[in-house]
Amino acid sequence: MDIGTICGEKPANLDDELFESLFADSRVTIERIVSRGHISPKTGWHDQAWHEWVMVVKGRAVLSFPDRDDVVLTPGDYVNLPPHCRHRVSWTDPDNDTIWLAVHCRGSNDV
Repeated sequence: MDIGTICGEKPANLDDELFESLFADSRVTIERIVSRGHISPKTGWHDQAWHEWVMVVKGRAVLSFPDRDDVVLTPGDYVNLPPHCRHRVSWTDPDNDTIWLAVHCRGSNDV
């Protein structure tokens, strides 16, 4: 059994976005992501072959898509990204931590 907290310890200096696996098996990975002004690369898109459900637990962020309006996320907001939904993180708060909870579901079209 693992016990933890989503809003737990974070490094004082966060040069790179922090990815921390909370649970993983062959089909599901749950991770905590901490951003502090981090964004996706300016070129290219995330384009994954699996579902990703992501929620902002703390902070603020903006997801951008090539074929729809940006989505602004605040605490409690979530997005289900189906396979091959091209997206990027175009903004996170540079002055405060944005804490994400991400659930990656591989091998299922039912999510």
